[in-house]
Amino acid sequence: MSKESLEHLCDYIQVTLSPEDIYWLTDELIVRTLKREQPRPYTVEELRERVAESERQIAEGRCKSAEESLAELEAMFADEEAMTEPYENQHF
Repeated sequence: MSKESLEHLCDYIQVTLSPEDIYWLTDELIVRTLKREQPRPYTVEELRERVAESERQIAEGRCKSAEESLAELEAMFADEEAMTEPYENQHF
């Protein structure tokens, strides 16, 4: 739905419903949205498929070790610190 259509819907609601009904509708929309967004648990079959896919990726060498990942993160944060150091001692 376009933003313009949503704005018209809001205008319609505001002139049609009482403040109490608007509050109720707002709460109801939030509750329904949260219910819809909650992740559903994986089935046993889905978990088995994910594990099998992970094992295939490991066997094919398409993954990084924890040590490699840690080294990348340390390098990334070291680069960020190096970029900010010249500015830390400056007074603006």
